[in-house]
Amino acid sequence: MISENFRSGYVAFIGRPNAGKSTLLNHLVGEKIAAVSNKPQTTRHKIQGIVTSGEGQIVFVDTPGVHKPGYLLNRRMMSAVHDAILSVDVLVLMRDASVSTGNGDRFVIDLVKESEKPTVLVLNKIDKVKDKKELLPLIEFYSKECDFVEIVPISALKGEAIDNLLKQITKHLPVAEAIFGEDEMTDQSMRTLVAEMVREKILQTTGDEIPYVTAVVTEKYDETDPTVTRIHCAIFVERSSQKGIIIGKGGIKLKKIGTEARVDIEHLLGKKVFLQLFVKVVEDWRNRPQDLDEIGVLE
Repeated sequence: MISENFRSGYVAFIGRPNAGKSTLLNHLVGEKIAAVSNKPQTTRHKIQGIVTSGEGQIVFVDTPGVHKPGYLLNRRMMSAVHDAILSVDVLVLMRDASVSTGNGDRFVIDLVKESEKPTVLVLNKIDKVKDKKELLPLIEFYSKECDFVEIVPISALKGEAIDNLLKQITKHLPVAEAIFGEDEMTDQSMRTLVAEMVREKILQTTGDEIPYVTAVVTEKYDETDPTVTRIHCAIFVERSSQKGIIIGKGGIKLKKIGTEARVDIEHLLGKKVFLQLFVKVVEDWRNRPQDLDEIGVLE
């Protein structure tokens, strides 16, 4: 039953690369809608995840990790961060609690201060902190730097303290009607979700060999046959050597990527999927506006 004090609004995750933003988004929504990797800078465009309860509806906006822009791709990614900060009701600053503080963390704090938006500090990966007393100096440091409305330690990976986090965020949203329907989980198209799932498997399968030079575009999504969805995805790389790494000897790596991605896609769709992957060499795609437009990293 919806409360008469129902709250709803937009909430942006911001933080340094590899803070666990996409992992938390997927956990909150209950479905895999963002590429998750142990490599930083894997989120390239904003992805909205929707969580609805009797008390409120939170529309989460995942953003790329805050980093120094190099390629046009990176400049567009940072533009997405700034746009998200301006357009939401509440910010969630995510911090990996298991690593030391650096200059990048201070830069993120400055972004929060400049926004003047109510901000919840989330100390993630507490499962990696053996002695929880080690969190106290970190909490003290952040409390002195900025006036956070809440400070919530969590483990996105283990699902620890997630319910409490949702309660703390919801109470800082405006009283308003729901923005999306109760059963909606994201505003992203199936083409985008499929591309994210394929890209995640590339990152997991290739290890450190192909860190950030790949992109995935769903070029065909055919639901004409009610028994099977036929999907063709193009994997962008910059050099022929990178194409060889993704395909692997005898095509073994590309087959593994396709098989694992298909399992996730079938779980999401609830039906059989025919997934075809092919690799395209597009030199310097990270600096080419038309290629960035095609993969959805818009200005």
